[in-house]
Amino acid sequence: MIKILLLLNLVFISLYAKNLYKEKVYQEHFCKQLGGIMEYRLEDRTRVDCLIKTHAIEVDFAKKWAESIGQSLYYASKTSRKAAVLLIMEDEKRDKKYLKRLENVSKEHGIDIWIINKDFEISFN
Repeated sequence: MIKILLLLNLVFISLYAKNLYKEKVYQEHFCKQLGGIMEYRLEDRTRVDCLIKTHAIEVDFAKKWAESIGQSLYYASKTSRKAAVLLIMEDEKRDKKYLKRLENVSKEHGIDIWIINKDFEISFN
């Protein structure tokens, strides 16, 4: 009985931890809306998630907010565009704290923020 309860607990935890969609699904939806180039390859073989005329955009789930800062700034410097992040917020209540952290840093470093939710609604922050 204990083994069954442990197994069910592990299954529940793994289901809860997963995202509704893969990052690429949000990336494709957003980049198509803006008419951008997905996975734009730089000379060092790194890839910008979405490149538009004005911005180099890093797409990440809210819990990866800190990683998105460095990547967006790097891509912007390599493409001579403005740094931006598309923050994926599947659960607004849970993810709000990550957005606040990103907002604090983005003000200091000039990073633009877009938000996409689980319903694929996009807003500019």
